[in-house]
Amino acid sequence: MGLLDFFKQADINQGIEEYSSTAGAILQDVRTLQEYQEGHIPESKNMPLQQLNNVVSVVKNKDIPLFVYCYSGARSRQATGMLQHMGYTKVKNIGGIAAYTGKIEK
Repeated sequence: MGLLDFFKQADINQGIEEYSSTAGAILQDVRTLQEYQEGHIPESKNMPLQQLNNVVSVVKNKDIPLFVYCYSGARSRQATGMLQHMGYTKVKNIGGIAAYTGKIEK
């Protein structure tokens, strides 16, 4: 991985495609409840970054694929690190909903 790869933003649209084709995967929105209610990607589960320690009570299997997004990609990057530190093995930051071009649910 080169230095430029570190600064490369995740492509949320590509991430959603990968999520859709991954059996048993969970789409995790780490924005606040208010942001989530204003509009979110269909099938996503809301677990705000500030409450991420509670994820163990919701996602007990630490080998389940988790696709994480937020508004811009910053909180999802932070959440991905936290989840990996908690022992989750298949965690992917797919970026921010601000760049998402698909359907939004309210």
